[in-house]
Amino acid sequence: MNPLWLYILIGGVFETMWATTMDLSETFTDPMWTAITLVIMPISIIFLYKGLNGGLPTGPAYSVWVGIGAIGAVIVSILMGDSPNFVGFIFLGILMIGIIGMNMLSEEQEDQEE
Repeated sequence: MNPLWLYILIGGVFETMWATTMDLSETFTDPMWTAITLVIMPISIIFLYKGLNGGLPTGPAYSVWVGIGAIGAVIVSILMGDSPNFVGFIFLGILMIGIIGMNMLSEEQEDQEE
């Protein structure tokens, strides 16, 4: 596995964090959570940039980054007591399969280019 994907993974975790803190900021009306969100948000983007700048293809890298953030946000909301219904879990599974597929496809293309 290309180590640049670790940047995307870390960025995706920060994506989850800022989505969560943005919700906690109650539409940027709570100063503490707003400040935390504004600190975390660029960190997420910096890690995405590091992966892209290292040579990862934009489409798969961005898709995986956003997907990690989306899945993480759903997991956090479940932990906070807001669980999706059965169909929501099915779509979450489809999203996870898509993220894995995008990563595998990207690695396959990298191997063919070498």
